[in-house]
Amino acid sequence: DSKDNMGRTPLSWAARNGHEAVVRLLVERSDVEADSKDNNGRTPLSWAADKGHEAVVKLLVERSDAEADSKNTYSQTPLSWAARNGHEAVVKLLVERSDVKADLKDNWGQTPL
Repeated sequence: DSKDNMGRTPLSWAARNGHEAVVRLLVERSDVEADSKDNNGRTPLSWAADKGHEAVVKLLVERSDAEADSKNTYSQTPLSWAARNGHEAVVKLLVERSDVKADLKDNWGQTPL
């Protein structure tokens, strides 16, 4: 769970790049924090949603320590990243969850919808 100079962990990089097998290996470990935040407050889930990696998003939200509605430094959520980038399958996956609010506003007053 080491961090680089941007505060990103191996899980964060694997999630961002859609490396499902690596993410699966890491989330199965008890010593890996699934919700670790980088220097901008972004989590592995945020990166996976941003890039549209549906399978990785599913793996991450299955972990009890991954907050599906986590906010980064600018109050942007995984849902807002997925919606902004047109990742329909990830948006659908996230809005179907009871712990995700589709109308949360970021620092600029924008909601995912």
